Amino acid sequence: MTVSKMTWRPQYRSSKFRHVFGKAATKENCYDGVPITRSVQDNHFCAVNPRFVAVITECAGGGAFLVLSVQHTGKVDPHHPRVSGHRGNVLDIKWNPFNDYCIASCSEDTTVKVWEIPPHGVLKNLTVPWKELQGHSRRVGIIEWHPTANNILFSSAYDYQVMIWNLNSPEQVIKNPVRTIKHHTDVVLSMSFNTDGSLLATTCRDRKVRLMEARSGNVLQEGSCKTHKASKVLILGNMKMIFTSGTSRYNSRQIVLWDQDDLSAPLLEENLDGSSGLLFPFYDPDTHMLYLAGKGDGSIRYYEISSEKPYIHYLTEYRSHSPQKGMGVMPKRGLDVSSCEVFRFYKVVTVKSLIEPLSMIVPRRSESYQEDIYPMTASNRPALTAEEWLSGINKGPILMSLKPGSELTEPPSEMKGLANSLDTRRSQSRPGMLQLSYIQDQQEAKEASDQDEVDRSQTLVINGEDLALCSPPRTENELRLKFLKQQEEIRRLKELLNQRDVRVKQLELEIKNIKNSQTQS
Repeated sequence: MTVSKMTWRPQYRSSKFRHVFGKAATKENCYDGVPITRSVQDNHFCAVNPRFVAVITECAGGGAFLVLSVQHTGKVDPHHPRVSGHRGNVLDIKWNPFNDYCIASCSEDTTVKVWEIPPHGVLKNLTVPWKELQGHSRRVGIIEWHPTANNILFSSAYDYQVMIWNLNSPEQVIKNPVRTIKHHTDVVLSMSFNTDGSLLATTCRDRKVRLMEARSGNVLQEGSCKTHKASKVLILGNMKMIFTSGTSRYNSRQIVLWDQDDLSAPLLEENLDGSSGLLFPFYDPDTHMLYLAGKGDGSIRYYEISSEKPYIHYLTEYRSHSPQKGMGVMPKRGLDVSSCEVFRFYKVVTVKSLIEPLSMIVPRRSESYQEDIYPMTASNRPALTAEEWLSGINKGPILMSLKPGSELTEPPSEMKGLANSLDTRRSQSRPGMLQLSYIQDQQEAKEASDQDEVDRSQTLVINGEDLALCSPPRTENELRLKFLKQQEEIRRLKELLNQRDVRVKQLELEIKNIKNSQTQS
């Protein structure tokens, strides 16, 4: 198979994402004063969901990470409570895609721990995990949640093994994984799933790229290239292609594209530059955009992927003087669609002790919802239970619309019970998913239902809290906690008002359009 070469000369082709630009947040909208870890592990060090930002921090003795509310921007209290239950440095953290209050972490102490974050954030140091996974014999470097099955977690360690865990097990300490994959002869550097989670791709220090069945671990394809040492791997959605980033034989940074059904030789390879920092790849299957963020530099290149040659189309590059050590990515359901935001990074800037949000925006003049850049996307509802997936069933993600008034903001009650059986009060306190309704005469009933749901949620949260939080504050710390609670309540009410305002504008526009069409007829 011949290997095609890309050219840096811009390909002038029709694309709605040709003019995407990066917009960094202002200083007051960043997270300042975060003691970022000094670990040299090639991980993202930051994980984000629509409610919380988590970042691995430097600490003396053991390992810890910080969990902040997404709205809690500005200067971070140096004594802010942390999640600090590991005995060694934390190497990776990942939020559960189906539960915004659940996060997994792995550490040099050879364990993986799964934590339940309180609804109002971490108000005191959290040291007791919901689940502890003990099976690896050496430090655990990578963890990944299954993209469609609930409570299935993959972990990889320096014992060269990939383990599959079922968190629905009744034990608090789980010592036996449901399956162990032992095909690798060296340390696994990265893992990536396809859209329905039936396939798993890995890169390894033995320079091989492997594609295997995620459930059984059977190797389907195995490839290597003498001119390419792969570090990070991505399965590009349903495009039947695999992307790897790494270095060439001359140690220049390199990207390579592979045919998913034939890893004997790459489809395309391209040398980028001579920098030594790792390339973090991020892929958006909805827009087919690929982002490359260099570790240790401030640039982010972005491309558009197509199924025909030359496969990868260079768009442009975002440049900044602030070098990133790691990157967090906001799920699509947490983006600001009113500003045509299609991707959002959270840059970990060590030299400034800063977490800087960076929005990728498609410039549009219209203020209305742009359906062409927001197709149906993966929701926060699992398509399968852990038992269904382990029994051999594969299913694609449940899709949702990002149109205001139609998003799924929370899993339904039966899925919340699956995600967390330990804290029923918290499950009841979370608002249910908003009902989809576009008919004007049903809007009034929908708003009344939403208001009842919010009121009920607030009452249950108050009843479920400690008495100390409900009593008048007696110390400065209690006063601070009360203030944070009130800020969260104000944020929720503002979100509700913004949703109503957007819906009112939509209805006014629809009425205007109907009148215009009647006038013309």
